[in-house]
Amino acid sequence: MKLDRAPAFPYQRRTGTERSCIGGDGPFRVAQSPERGKSLMIRTGWLLMVGAALVLSVSGCMVAESTYLKKVEEAGGLEKSLAACEQRGSEQAARIAAVEKQRDALAQQLEEQKKKVVQVETVKEETSKTYAQMIEKMKSEIAEGQVTITELKGRLTVNMVDAILFDSGKADIKPEGRRILQKVADVIGQVEDKAIRVEGHTDNVKISPALARAFPSNWELSAARATNVARYLQRLGVDPSLLSAAAYGEFRPVSENETPEGRAKNRRIEIVLVPRD
Repeated sequence: MKLDRAPAFPYQRRTGTERSCIGGDGPFRVAQSPERGKSLMIRTGWLLMVGAALVLSVSGCMVAESTYLKKVEEAGGLEKSLAACEQRGSEQAARIAAVEKQRDALAQQLEEQKKKVVQVETVKEETSKTYAQMIEKMKSEIAEGQVTITELKGRLTVNMVDAILFDSGKADIKPEGRRILQKVADVIGQVEDKAIRVEGHTDNVKISPALARAFPSNWELSAARATNVARYLQRLGVDPSLLSAAAYGEFRPVSENETPEGRAKNRRIEIVLVPRD
C-alpha cells in the first residue's frame, strides 16, 4: 500500500478511490480499490437486512404471543358461557320433564274422573229405574202409609213399618209381611250391581221381662228381625252375595220416642240399595 502525506490544510478533496485516515502524524490518505469498497457495501447491506429481519421477527413474536394469550382468555370465557348454557339447558329439560309428568298424571286423573262420572250417571239411571218400578209395585202400601220409598244420590231405601211385618215383640214375619216382601223381591231380584242391606230398628221401649230371654235388649230384637228378612229375600230368589243384615236397635231414630206415633215410625225395617264397593 502506498502512503502519501496529506496536504497542509485538512479538508482536501478526495477521489472516489481514497479514504481519509487520521494517524499519529496527522491525516493521510489510504488508497482503496473499487472492488473492495463494493464488497464492503454489500456486507453492510446484508447486516442491515438481517438486523431488520431480527427486529421484525422479535416484534412479530411479541405480537403473536399477545394475540395468543388474548385468544386463550376469550376461549376460556366461551367455555364458561357454554357450560352455563348447558347447565341452564339441563335445568330447563328437568323442568319440562316434571311438567310433562304432572300433565300426564292430571290427564290420567281426568280420565278416571270421567269414568267415575259415567259410572255415577249409570248408577243414578239404574237406581231411578228401580225406584220407578218399586213405586209402581207398591202403590197401595205407599198410599196406606205402610211403606215409604226414597231415592237420594244413587241410594234407594224401602222403609217398612214393623207392624206390617211383625207382631209386637216378635221377629217372625207375618203372612202380610211376606206378601209385601215378595213385591220387593220382584224388583230388587233384578238388581246386579247394588249391595242390598237389610237394617233393623226399634224404639226406645225396654224389652219386657217375658221376652227378655229371647231378646235381652233392642239390639237382639232388631238383629233378629233384619236377619229373618234377609233370609226370606234369599228364599224369594235375591242373590245372597248381595245381601247383608245390620242391627241398630233404638240408636238411629227417625222421630221422637215421646209419642206413640213417633215410636211407631222408629220401629221399622229398611231395605237399602247402595252401589257395590
